Amino acid sequence: MAKLVYVVGASGSGKDSLLDALREKTPPALLVAHRYITRPAHAGAENHIALSHSEFALRQSRGLFALDWQAHETRYALGIEIDLWMQQGFTVVVNGSRAHLPEALARYGDALLPVYLHVSPEVLAERLKARARESSIEIEQRLRRAAEYQQGLPATCRRLNNDGDLHDTLANLMDVLQQAQCLAHRVSLA
Repeated sequence: MAKLVYVVGASGSGKDSLLDALREKTPPALLVAHRYITRPAHAGAENHIALSHSEFALRQSRGLFALDWQAHETRYALGIEIDLWMQQGFTVVVNGSRAHLPEALARYGDALLPVYLHVSPEVLAERLKARARESSIEIEQRLRRAAEYQQGLPATCRRLNNDGDLHDTLANLMDVLQQAQCLAHRVSLA
């Protein structure tokens, strides 16, 4: 059965790095989707499809998004193509929104596999400071939100620790996908 693997985690947890690494090792029956975001393509963040606010609104009004949400004055969406890919039997991996997880569960039900990328508060603080996008107050707010959010994750959510080497986290993600029968066979990460 095709699954939508919905990867969530705090800003700075390494979701973009993990998905980039997964794209390099993508097994035949798995696709990693890009998000549509109202921020410039060269903004130094994830590999996304940049849309203006008016372009986003037009696509939203025409039903071209499977899921969409807003966070920090930025709009995010996953294109309706993910449904087509799943209908073709692909497992689709997306960078989701922690706050939008209930809507994703409502839309996809048992086909949704939520995966939470956990990072300890110490490592997360270091990563947020290193990227130099937020003030110390904003970093503290992000750390507090990350701690609060972990308490409300659904029981079906798989948890991956990303404190260490990204290669290990990728191997653990591949194990989760195989255990959930998203992948037909073990894929070598070498």
